[in-house]
Amino acid sequence: MPIFKATLKVLNSFNSNTLGENLGIEFTEIGDNFVRAKMPVDRRTVQPYGILHGGASVALAETIGSVASQIAVGMDRTCVGVEINANHLKSVSSGYVHATAKPIRIGNNIHVWNIEILDDHKNLICVSRLTVLVKPKKS
Repeated sequence: MPIFKATLKVLNSFNSNTLGENLGIEFTEIGDNFVRAKMPVDRRTVQPYGILHGGASVALAETIGSVASQIAVGMDRTCVGVEINANHLKSVSSGYVHATAKPIRIGNNIHVWNIEILDDHKNLICVSRLTVLVKPKKS
């Protein structure tokens, strides 16, 4: 049974006027138990050595995981990242990176996501784990 309640148009609207928009993050697919997004490896996302900046990978991971939590619970609650880690495994200097977020645990108040980031050739670039707090919206 699908856990997500949104369309790609809705997911991509979350990026308007955010870091995600500035980094060129675009949601590309929603499955029954995953969300995918891509981000360009370009002047916005590389470090001085011309390779993908680790912080850009982490921003992609937190963006996709936080948005996945939001569409899993609906818009009547707020989802915010409270902890993230990342292991950078391989460098990439051009093209796109593609992130897939899959839930490890979807609880009432805490979600935990596994995010894998691959390059255009399906090489594993980064693995990340994100913990998201789900809380009532402030009125």
